[in-house]
Amino acid sequence: MTNGIKISELFDLKETIAANIFTGCEYPWEVLPKIKSFILELGATLPQNEYDHPADDIWIARTATVYPSSYIHGPCIVGHYAEIRHCAFIRGSAIIGEHAVVGNSTELKNVILFNRVQAPHYNYVGDSILGFKAHMGAGSITSNIKSDKSLVHVLFNKQKIQTEMKKLGALLGDHVEVGCNTVLNPGTIVGRNCIIYPLSLVRGYVPQDSIIKQNNAIVNKCNRGQA
Repeated sequence: MTNGIKISELFDLKETIAANIFTGCEYPWEVLPKIKSFILELGATLPQNEYDHPADDIWIARTATVYPSSYIHGPCIVGHYAEIRHCAFIRGSAIIGEHAVVGNSTELKNVILFNRVQAPHYNYVGDSILGFKAHMGAGSITSNIKSDKSLVHVLFNKQKIQTEMKKLGALLGDHVEVGCNTVLNPGTIVGRNCIIYPLSLVRGYVPQDSIIKQNNAIVNKCNRGQA
Protein backbone atom coordinates (compact mmCIF):
# COMPACT_ATOMS: atom_id res chain seq x y z
CA MET A 1 0.00 0.00 0.00
CA THR A 2 2.86 2.39 0.71
CA ASN A 3 4.64 1.93 -2.62
CA GLY A 4 5.10 5.42 -4.05
CA ILE A 5 5.47 7.42 -0.83
CA LYS A 6 8.57 5.79 0.59
CA ILE A 7 11.40 8.18 1.40
CA SER A 8 13.70 6.64 -1.22
CA GLU A 9 11.04 7.08 -3.91
CA LEU A 10 10.67 10.80 -3.22
CA PHE A 11 14.12 12.06 -2.26
CA ASP A 12 17.76 11.65 -3.18
CA LEU A 13 19.27 11.76 0.30
CA LYS A 14 22.69 12.58 -1.14
CA GLU A 15 21.27 16.04 -1.86
CA THR A 16 20.75 17.18 1.73
CA ILE A 17 22.90 17.75 4.77
CA ALA A 18 20.00 16.28 6.75
CA ALA A 19 20.15 12.74 5.34
CA ASN A 20 20.60 11.14 8.76
CA ILE A 21 17.32 12.53 10.06
CA PHE A 22 15.46 10.03 7.86
CA THR A 23 17.16 7.01 9.42
CA GLY A 24 14.64 4.66 11.00
CA CYS A 25 11.60 6.46 9.55
CA GLU A 26 8.97 4.64 7.52
CA TYR A 27 7.18 7.74 6.21
CA PRO A 28 8.85 11.06 5.35
CA TRP A 29 6.53 13.15 7.51
CA GLU A 30 7.82 11.34 10.59
CA VAL A 31 10.97 13.47 10.51
CA LEU A 32 9.13 16.78 10.92
CA PRO A 33 8.93 16.70 14.74
CA LYS A 34 12.67 15.94 14.85
CA ILE A 35 13.93 18.89 12.82
CA LYS A 36 14.57 21.26 15.73
CA SER A 37 16.63 18.84 17.79
CA PHE A 38 18.43 17.55 14.69
CA ILE A 39 19.59 21.06 13.76
CA LEU A 40 21.00 21.66 17.24
CA GLU A 41 22.86 18.36 17.14
CA LEU A 42 24.16 18.74 13.59
CA GLY A 43 25.02 22.41 13.96
CA ALA A 44 27.42 21.69 16.80
CA THR A 45 29.46 19.48 14.43
CA LEU A 46 29.73 21.92 11.49
CA PRO A 47 33.23 23.21 10.68
CA GLN A 48 33.86 26.60 12.25
CA ASN A 49 35.95 27.68 9.29
CA GLU A 50 32.99 27.11 6.93
CA TYR A 51 30.01 28.33 8.97
CA ASP A 52 29.34 31.53 10.85
CA HIS A 53 27.55 31.06 14.14
CA PRO A 54 25.79 34.37 14.86
CA ALA A 55 23.51 32.92 17.55
CA ASP A 56 23.46 29.81 19.73
CA ASP A 57 21.15 27.98 17.33
CA ILE A 58 21.97 29.46 13.91
CA TRP A 59 24.65 28.30 11.47
CA ILE A 60 25.17 30.09 8.15
CA ALA A 61 27.65 28.93 5.54
CA ARG A 62 30.16 31.66 4.79
CA THR A 63 29.54 31.18 1.08
CA ALA A 64 25.82 31.90 1.52
CA THR A 65 24.27 35.29 0.72
CA VAL A 66 21.94 36.70 3.37
CA TYR A 67 20.28 40.05 2.65
CA PRO A 68 20.27 42.52 5.56
CA SER A 69 16.49 42.88 5.38
CA SER A 70 15.87 39.15 5.93
CA TYR A 71 15.10 37.68 9.35
CA ILE A 72 16.36 34.33 10.61
CA HIS A 73 15.12 32.79 13.85
CA GLY A 74 16.82 29.63 15.04
CA PRO A 75 17.32 26.85 15.05
CA CYS A 76 18.43 27.09 11.46
CA ILE A 77 21.17 25.88 9.13
CA VAL A 78 21.82 27.75 5.87
CA GLY A 79 23.90 25.74 3.41
CA HIS A 80 26.72 26.68 1.08
CA TYR A 81 25.91 29.20 -1.66
CA ALA A 82 22.29 29.53 -0.54
CA GLU A 83 20.52 32.88 -0.96
CA ILE A 84 18.25 34.38 1.68
CA ARG A 85 16.79 37.33 -0.16
CA HIS A 86 15.02 40.57 0.66
CA CYS A 87 12.44 40.34 3.47
CA ALA A 88 12.62 36.55 3.77
CA PHE A 89 11.19 35.40 7.12
CA ILE A 90 12.62 32.19 8.57
CA ARG A 91 10.65 31.37 11.70
CA GLY A 92 12.88 28.55 12.91
CA SER A 93 13.52 24.82 12.60
CA ALA A 94 14.65 25.26 9.01
CA ILE A 95 17.36 23.40 7.10
CA ILE A 96 18.16 25.26 3.88
CA GLY A 97 20.22 23.32 1.37
CA GLU A 98 23.16 24.27 -0.79
CA HIS A 99 22.38 26.71 -3.62
CA ALA A 100 18.79 26.99 -2.36
CA VAL A 101 16.86 30.24 -2.74
CA VAL A 102 14.54 31.70 -0.12
CA GLY A 103 13.16 34.76 -1.78
CA ASN A 104 11.28 37.99 -1.36
CA SER A 105 8.68 37.78 1.42
CA THR A 106 8.95 33.99 1.59
CA GLU A 107 8.22 32.48 5.01
CA LEU A 108 9.64 29.17 6.25
CA LYS A 109 8.78 27.21 9.38
CA ASN A 110 9.80 23.67 10.37
CA VAL A 111 11.08 22.63 6.96
CA ILE A 112 13.81 20.80 5.12
CA LEU A 113 14.79 22.29 1.77
CA PHE A 114 17.05 19.96 -0.16
CA ASN A 115 19.87 21.35 -2.28
CA ARG A 116 18.91 23.76 -5.08
CA VAL A 117 15.31 24.19 -3.92
CA GLN A 118 13.77 27.50 -4.96
CA ALA A 119 11.03 29.26 -3.01
CA PRO A 120 11.81 32.66 -4.53
CA HIS A 121 8.68 34.85 -4.42
CA TYR A 122 5.92 35.24 -1.81
CA ASN A 123 5.82 31.60 -0.73
CA TYR A 124 4.77 30.04 2.56
CA VAL A 125 6.41 26.68 3.30
CA GLY A 126 5.56 25.18 6.67
CA ASP A 127 5.90 21.69 8.17
CA SER A 128 7.06 20.47 4.78
CA ILE A 129 9.93 18.85 2.90
CA LEU A 130 10.97 20.02 -0.57
CA GLY A 131 13.17 17.64 -2.52
CA PHE A 132 16.20 18.32 -4.72
CA LYS A 133 15.57 21.11 -7.26
CA ALA A 134 11.91 21.46 -6.30
CA HIS A 135 10.59 24.87 -7.36
CA MET A 136 7.71 26.87 -5.91
CA GLY A 137 6.19 29.32 -8.37
CA ALA A 138 5.41 32.85 -7.21
CA GLY A 139 2.65 32.95 -4.61
CA SER A 140 2.37 29.18 -4.22
CA ILE A 141 1.99 27.96 -0.65
CA THR A 142 1.77 24.89 1.53
CA SER A 143 -1.30 24.80 3.76
CA ASN A 144 -0.25 22.94 6.89
CA ILE A 145 -3.36 22.82 9.08
CA LYS A 146 -6.94 21.76 8.33
CA SER A 147 -9.78 24.23 8.69
CA ASP A 148 -11.42 22.15 11.42
CA LYS A 149 -8.04 21.70 13.19
CA SER A 150 -8.39 17.90 13.09
CA LEU A 151 -5.38 15.62 12.59
CA VAL A 152 -3.99 15.49 9.07
CA HIS A 153 -4.17 12.26 7.10
CA VAL A 154 -2.47 11.32 3.83
CA LEU A 155 -4.81 10.11 1.11
CA PHE A 156 -3.05 7.40 -0.88
CA ASN A 157 -4.75 5.03 -3.32
CA LYS A 158 -8.14 6.03 -1.85
CA GLN A 159 -7.03 5.00 1.62
CA LYS A 160 -6.35 7.33 4.54
CA ILE A 161 -3.01 6.99 6.28
CA GLN A 162 -3.23 8.59 9.70
CA THR A 163 -0.26 10.77 10.59
CA GLU A 164 -1.32 11.71 14.15
CA MET A 165 -0.09 15.21 13.28
CA LYS A 166 -2.08 18.43 13.58
CA LYS A 167 0.28 20.27 11.25
CA LEU A 168 1.58 18.73 8.04
CA GLY A 169 2.12 20.68 4.85
CA ALA A 170 3.48 19.14 1.66
CA LEU A 171 6.13 16.62 0.72
CA LEU A 172 7.51 17.40 -2.73
CA GLY A 173 9.76 14.89 -4.43
CA ASP A 174 12.86 15.81 -6.41
CA HIS A 175 12.43 18.06 -9.47
CA VAL A 176 8.81 19.03 -8.75
CA GLU A 177 7.58 22.23 -10.43
CA VAL A 178 4.73 24.03 -8.65
CA GLY A 179 2.91 26.66 -10.70
CA CYS A 180 2.21 30.18 -9.51
CA ASN A 181 -0.51 30.79 -6.90
CA THR A 182 -1.04 27.09 -6.27
CA VAL A 183 -2.26 25.81 -2.88
CA LEU A 184 -0.92 22.49 -1.64
CA ASN A 185 -3.41 21.24 0.94
CA PRO A 186 -2.39 19.60 4.24
CA GLY A 187 -0.85 16.18 3.72
CA THR A 188 -0.17 16.56 0.00
CA ILE A 189 2.54 14.31 -1.44
CA VAL A 190 3.86 14.97 -4.95
CA GLY A 191 6.12 12.39 -6.57
CA ARG A 192 9.33 13.11 -8.43
CA ASN A 193 9.39 15.04 -11.71
CA CYS A 194 5.81 16.31 -11.50
CA ILE A 195 4.50 19.56 -12.97
CA ILE A 196 1.61 21.38 -11.31
CA TYR A 197 -0.16 23.98 -13.41
CA PRO A 198 -0.65 27.50 -11.99
CA LEU A 199 -3.72 28.24 -9.85
CA SER A 200 -4.11 24.58 -8.89
CA LEU A 201 -5.60 23.25 -5.66
CA VAL A 202 -3.79 20.02 -4.85
CA ARG A 203 -4.58 17.39 -2.23
CA GLY A 204 -3.68 13.76 -1.65
CA TYR A 205 -1.00 11.88 -3.57
CA VAL A 206 0.28 12.73 -7.04
CA PRO A 207 2.27 9.91 -8.73
CA GLN A 208 5.72 10.72 -10.06
CA ASP A 209 6.09 11.92 -13.66
CA SER A 210 2.59 13.41 -13.61
CA ILE A 211 1.09 16.70 -14.71
CA ILE A 212 -1.74 18.30 -12.73
CA LYS A 213 -3.89 20.51 -14.94
CA GLN A 214 -6.24 23.30 -13.89
CA ASN A 215 -9.27 21.04 -14.03
CA ASN A 216 -7.52 18.81 -11.44
CA ALA A 217 -6.92 16.15 -14.08
CA ILE A 218 -3.77 14.14 -13.43
CA VAL A 219 -2.04 12.78 -16.51
CA ASN A 220 1.25 11.00 -17.03
CA LYS A 221 3.80 13.08 -18.89
CA CYS A 222 3.87 10.43 -21.61
CA ASN A 223 0.10 10.91 -22.10
CA ARG A 224 -0.01 14.69 -21.68
CA GLY A 225 -2.10 15.21 -24.81
CA GLN A 226 -4.96 13.01 -23.61
CA ALA A 227 -6.51 15.35 -21.01
